Parts: sequence; C-alpha cells; structure tokens
Amino acid sequence: MLSIQSLLFAQTKQVKTSAETGMVKIPAGDYRPFLKGKGQAKTVHIPSFFMDRHAVTNAEFLAFVKANPKWARSKVAGLFADGNYLSHWAGDFKIGNPAIDNSPVVNVSWFAADAYAKWKGKRLPTLREWEYAAQANPVNLKKGQKLTTFILDWYSRPSKPVLPNVESTFKNIYGVYDLHGLVWEWVYDFNSIITGGDSRAGGTLDPNFFCAAGSLNAVNKEDYASFMRFAFRESLKANYTIRNLGFRCVKDGH
Repeated sequence: MLSIQSLLFAQTKQVKTSAETGMVKIPAGDYRPFLKGKGQAKTVHIPSFFMDRHAVTNAEFLAFVKANPKWARSKVAGLFADGNYLSHWAGDFKIGNPAIDNSPVVNVSWFAADAYAKWKGKRLPTLREWEYAAQANPVNLKKGQKLTTFILDWYSRPSKPVLPNVESTFKNIYGVYDLHGLVWEWVYDFNSIITGGDSRAGGTLDPNFFCAAGSLNAVNKEDYASFMRFAFRESLKANYTIRNLGFRCVKDGH
C-alpha cells in the first residue's frame, strides 16, 4: 500500500530545476547532535548538499498552488492542512497584499511544504542538515553581537503582523539567509524526537522537555536556543499551520 507521502508525490506535478538556482552549496562536515542517543557517536558526518538561500516566499508558493490547484486553500483536505492553511492570503490564488509577496510563506503544513519541495525537484532538509547549516557563523550581524544573543532576542519577541522580506536578517558563511530571526522552518523529520504530548493547544512549549534534559542526554544543557527549537518541533503535527512557521528546500550535493 502506498504511503500518504507517496500518493502526494505521485499526484503532484513536478518541474525540474538546477540545484544551483537560488541555492548555495553547504560543504560536507561533522555535526555534533544536540541530543545524543544511546550508543550514538559524538559527531555525525553530513555529506555536502545544496540549500535554498532563503525561505520559500508567498509569491513562490503561489506559483506552486496555481500549478497544483488541489493545494488551494479551499480544496486541501483537513488531513493535509488544518483550518489556518494560507489564512493570510486573500483567496485561493491571490495573496492580496503586495507587501508580503517576497515575505516567507507561512501557515503551510508539512504536507504542503513537502509537496512543494518535490514539485521543485528538491526535498525538505533533515533536522541534522538544517541544524548543521544553522550553526555556521554569521557574516553580517551588528558589530559585537553574538549569534546566540541574536537568536534568543528573536525568540523573546512576538511575530510581526507583516513579516519582513526574505534576506532581511543575517546571512552565514555559506551564503544562507534568515535561518534565525525571520520564521521557524519545517524539517523533513521534525517529529523524530518524541518527548511528550501536544503542547501547541495550550500555547506554551512542553515543560517536560526542559526538565527532562538530563534523561534526554542534551550535549549542552546551557544551549537554551536549541532546547526551544527541539521543543517547538516536538509540539508539531504534520497538518499544523502556524503564522510564523515556513520552510526552505535542499537538494543532494554532487
């Protein structure tokens, strides 16, 4: 029997794109996982891959919806996206506010993000690939500002009603923009770390995640920013849509 993901892939039109178009190459290297599993090595080798320079924008996602009308707001099944799906758009095929055309698309489910990536001949990044790229040093933060301070300051602020354009925060040494500071981002295996129950309904992160740090074998128990990201991912379900959650795509390297 075909999986839900296989059915979506078979039913979604695909277009071929060059790995280099709008993407940058992330070199191979070693990643030290934030959570160390039993018997797991301290570091994991990450092969090189290509990553989108910025998150997928509203305009880019609109092109996908027009080419694949079953992903229009009024047509998508609740199994694949909740009632908030693309709620900030004016209609099925109309964004409505030109100011957000180049802002990251949000209110999209994992299923929709995965379908978009496959339509582009790409895929969603794995958790390890995203974290590996996101830990790279910034090149254009304010003088003297530390990346950890920048991330925690962003986490502490409510999302803006109108999100800024992509490439409006810092870029890292690989040339990737906005991995922190603009929106949270889906990863392919977002639910690979299971720590507790659904925490979104209550509007807060699961407190058990934080007090269970010892049993979870966090490599650095003082890395609060990583705790926040892993707890947020653990609170998600694949059909959730959230006003500050978007995505970007990757492609295998050569």
